[in-house]
Amino acid sequence: MKRSLATSCAAAAVLVAAAGCANPPTAPAAATAPAASPARELSATERLRVSDAEQVLIERCMKRAGFSYWTEPRLSLEKSQPLGYVNDDVEWAGEHGYGSRIAAEIDRFRQANPNGTYRASLSAERRRAFDTALDGGSQARTLSAEIPTSVGGGTIRKRLGGCSEEAEKRLYGDPEAWFQADKVVSNLEPLYVPRVTRDKRFKTALTSWARCMRQAGFAYPDPTAAREAAARAASFATETRTAVAEARCARTTSLATVARERQAHYLDALRDQYGDALDSHARLQQEAYARAAEITSPRA
Repeated sequence: MKRSLATSCAAAAVLVAAAGCANPPTAPAAATAPAASPARELSATERLRVSDAEQVLIERCMKRAGFSYWTEPRLSLEKSQPLGYVNDDVEWAGEHGYGSRIAAEIDRFRQANPNGTYRASLSAERRRAFDTALDGGSQARTLSAEIPTSVGGGTIRKRLGGCSEEAEKRLYGDPEAWFQADKVVSNLEPLYVPRVTRDKRFKTALTSWARCMRQAGFAYPDPTAAREAAARAASFATETRTAVAEARCARTTSLATVARERQAHYLDALRDQYGDALDSHARLQQEAYARAAEITSPRA
């Protein structure tokens, strides 16, 4: 991804652009420009805006191709909040529990699948044209990415074409570079999660959280066990009570804060091997967000 301005200036131009390779002999030496800070990963709210923009671009493209297309429903920002490993938002937990009703709302839309219903109403010839317009159909090209060998390795492939490819090009510039960076970064979790769970600070916070939960009447060793038990109960009242206890205990023990900090620490420790992918992922996300902000408004 890095480009130099000229062969003789390659080392100097990796991180910063220069006007030329050298100063005139009589000019004082130019001060060394500080290296640019790596781009940060997008927040959950920002990622939603990129996703929404992608849907808008696909819809516009499909309309130009002569087809109807329904974007996924834009839930409120509150309903779109990700829970993460542990939730410490007591108010949200009191209103939504673990989000089962929100998930059901999304599932109803996907099961109704207006795009699928519309496609089924088309003639065979128009269905083929719809598929080609949407994702390239049988003519779509195949992208590939190698995932970390330490998590099983292998190659992930994806077919991309049509309006889907057009939308990704508009947002990320290079869909192939985005696919490769995203697949590497999204498959790093098995590398850093075991380190987090063995971390002394994390284990101390988790032990405190479990003790807090027992005192509240919920004997669960970790948030995953609490959520699984609430799901089995199939009662929204039980889900809400459990989620509120989880959030209160996460706040009083700082488990959520410690988990986020330890995750960031151990992910950063992978930079020696995966730094290029992490930096590309963050940079391409930032570029996509800047373009998305011109296409769609943020969720309210």
